[in-house]
Amino acid sequence: MSNDPLLELRDIHTGYGPIEVLKGISLEVRTGEIVTIIGANGAGKSTTLMTVSGMVPVRRGEVRFQGERLTGVAPHRIVELGLSQVPEGRRIFPRLTVLENLEMGAYTRRDPNGVAADLDKMFHRFPILSERKEQLGGTLSGGEQQMLAIARALMARPRMLLLDEPSLGLAPLFVSKVFRILRELNREGVTVLLVEQNARMALKTAHRGYVLETGQITMADAAATLLADSRVQDAYLGK
Repeated sequence: MSNDPLLELRDIHTGYGPIEVLKGISLEVRTGEIVTIIGANGAGKSTTLMTVSGMVPVRRGEVRFQGERLTGVAPHRIVELGLSQVPEGRRIFPRLTVLENLEMGAYTRRDPNGVAADLDKMFHRFPILSERKEQLGGTLSGGEQQMLAIARALMARPRMLLLDEPSLGLAPLFVSKVFRILRELNREGVTVLLVEQNARMALKTAHRGYVLETGQITMADAAATLLADSRVQDAYLGK
């Protein structure tokens, strides 16, 4: 794990229309880390990820990835730079097959042999997707769709994965699978920024965490420290 920040947010202000959602947040994710953002619904967690991926414009402050300023950069270019997002609710293409969904994940790439090799890797990592590759994405179960959404993001060969509520609506068995896959990917060198409603699972998985409350970061520490903090337990873990 490196001490160099791979991703930096500096005094980010943004929102929707007249509503300011993020009120000056700053955070960093170092190469090789899993970092989680926890907080109540409406705190601004998803907006943070959408701001990093260029879907929500920055009003004030800056986002930097690998030292390069992302503020104002088009979302497809951010993917090319090595940032892939797995959105809340999965948002796979329901009328495309599993294979076509995976191919869409590689739309920025120009190396057909590499794409074919990565398809094989995805089918090896997610055997259920290999079994279902000719099936329409919309006919998969929620857990299978989440696997597909993660695999689709990996097809871009990201240095960093942004995950928005990956356990949302999943059965406990699939939740365990998703977090096991995240740990495996991290060991293989993928850096992760995770937004997750299951704060206990997120903090058990992450190296560090941030607590976001109404658009402001109120706590930041090692994940194990936050897990043991009585304030976090009372607010998010349910002693």
